[in-house]
Amino acid sequence: MLRKSDGFLILSAVLLVLLGGSFADAALGLSRAAPALHAKAEMVEKLGLTDLVLFTEARYTRHPSQADLHSAFQDHPFAMDHFPTGSLLPPPMPRGRP
Repeated sequence: MLRKSDGFLILSAVLLVLLGGSFADAALGLSRAAPALHAKAEMVEKLGLTDLVLFTEARYTRHPSQADLHSAFQDHPFAMDHFPTGSLLPPPMPRGRP
């Protein structure tokens, strides 16, 4: 008959083994993905890309520095957000124009 503390220790040990397995899987996945990441880095350098694309859906979630300034009449305070990423990244704060 197991005591509650023995059950807790067994559960903790199993969870630690699973956590270690997830780290091992991540390390193996990183080593497998290294050639593809290197190829993508070369493509970015060759094409001269500068900004990271965070999301592809809404205009203002593509990259905070690349907001579409020509959409003044498409968005308003009471407009419904059609894209789920709008709840993750709000529109950028307006800055003074240069």
